[in-house]
Amino acid sequence: MKKSLKFAVSVMAAGMLLLGLTACGNSGNKKEGAASSKFASIEELKKNDKIRIGVFADKPPFGYVDSEGKNQGFDVYIAKRFAKDLLGDESKAEFVLVDAASRVAYLESNKVDIIMANFTVTDERKEKVDFAAPYMKLSFGIVSPDSAPITSIDQLKEKGQKLIVAKGTTAETYFTKEHPEIELLKFDQYTEIFAALKDGRGAAIANDNTELIAWAKSNPGFTVSIPAFGGQDTIAPAVAKGNTELLNWINTELETLGKEQFIHQAYKETLNEVYGEGYTDDLVVEGGKIE
Repeated sequence: MKKSLKFAVSVMAAGMLLLGLTACGNSGNKKEGAASSKFASIEELKKNDKIRIGVFADKPPFGYVDSEGKNQGFDVYIAKRFAKDLLGDESKAEFVLVDAASRVAYLESNKVDIIMANFTVTDERKEKVDFAAPYMKLSFGIVSPDSAPITSIDQLKEKGQKLIVAKGTTAETYFTKEHPEIELLKFDQYTEIFAALKDGRGAAIANDNTELIAWAKSNPGFTVSIPAFGGQDTIAPAVAKGNTELLNWINTELETLGKEQFIHQAYKETLNEVYGEGYTDDLVVEGGKIE
């Protein structure tokens, strides 16, 4: 009986020891995993002497790689200034090329410190990343022929007028919900909506104003006759969820840059050739504040 009791106690003790060792091992793995995914502090960024910034490689004029293999564009121009003011030299920005679908994942996996890839602020994205103050705004726009400009939404309510939209876009959703009385002419492809406007099948196109402004600039005879309407979206830098220190630094930086009208300078250097000076106030957000 005593031998059996001693054996049972020994087995129990060995089991508890094994359980303890296993728990320690699991605890160590969790800590290691947490540490590997943790974002860098500003002190660590300065110590590493670089900041990793996610940008586009193929979306001119916002982010692209030029013929010499250098990163260029509106987002990149601002990102370089961030690196200069944080680390003393714009060359200390390490640009990481991302596509639209990978932007959130690159922040979550600590592959970048900041995303500056023409990132539109949405409620869904806010659940996964933290957005700083905006540096650009966009909205819906209307492009129409110079010979018959559409300068108000009410004109589209007149009999015989058709508004051209691309299927599945926010412009289609907006007009379906807010102005069901307006007749919509819908197409699957962007090439189709522009062709339809050129051959007179519709009175105007509704779409994101940045897209329409660029198209009208390269197509004489057409004008963005309503530059902005129907609410407003913004473009902003984003950091990993909970990275409050870097988020606060970016917000302070944008406020400081606003005092020298730096975002206007970035527009002039990178976007003016595409959009022209007339749209600066429609697109630029200075100092992180929309007026």
